[in-house]
Amino acid sequence: MTGAAAQPIRVLVAEDQSAVRAGLVLILGSAPDIEVVGEAVDGEEAVRLAHALRPDVVLMDVQMPRLDGVAATGRITAEQLADVLVLTTFDLDAYVFGALRAGAAGFLLKDSDAATLLTAVRTVAAGEGVIAPAVTRRLIAEFARPGAGGRAAGDRPAPDPAVLAALTPREREVLGCLGEGLSNADVAVRLAMAEATVKTHVSRLLAKLELRSRLQAAVLARELGVGDD
Repeated sequence: MTGAAAQPIRVLVAEDQSAVRAGLVLILGSAPDIEVVGEAVDGEEAVRLAHALRPDVVLMDVQMPRLDGVAATGRITAEQLADVLVLTTFDLDAYVFGALRAGAAGFLLKDSDAATLLTAVRTVAAGEGVIAPAVTRRLIAEFARPGAGGRAAGDRPAPDPAVLAALTPREREVLGCLGEGLSNADVAVRLAMAEATVKTHVSRLLAKLELRSRLQAAVLARELGVGDD
């Protein structure tokens, strides 16, 4: 965000451990382009505050009392209240798979440094679900692999290839790029189009496929082999 008129990124922090939550708020508050608008100590409060405050991004711990972060993420994304960036202690654990199925825009390990946290929040706020391409590609591959923990965690049937019929050839190309973990800027270079045009294609294909996030689209692309041919 640039220019005097730019509005700060409004963030809601949902974390049940007070020391961790205070640390996150301190880091986020140190950035001039980010404003912490609320703090939640459990999933129920996170959903309630998301309704009341309408933040741009919810920084969501996955393991919380009353309502866990996965269920809270599902409620928030279903109503399009905010984009959700989930925090987890373990790389590629079952909670991450569940959060991505629930529509999370991305995930971040709790031990990430301050710069990584701030970059992740800005990236998600800009509509980019891909935070760390290398990690995202690994995550997508694990999620889509038959018999992997990701599939077993949700017990979801394999998608029907017929869902792709609604996409234009260009949208299918963009979907294939998402499956590789590419950002909008990377897709723009790959397909020789403006980044704004890429964003339009992403929005349209998400709507047509009835998906909540670009990461869900990336997983679908991998499961259906889009871009492999």
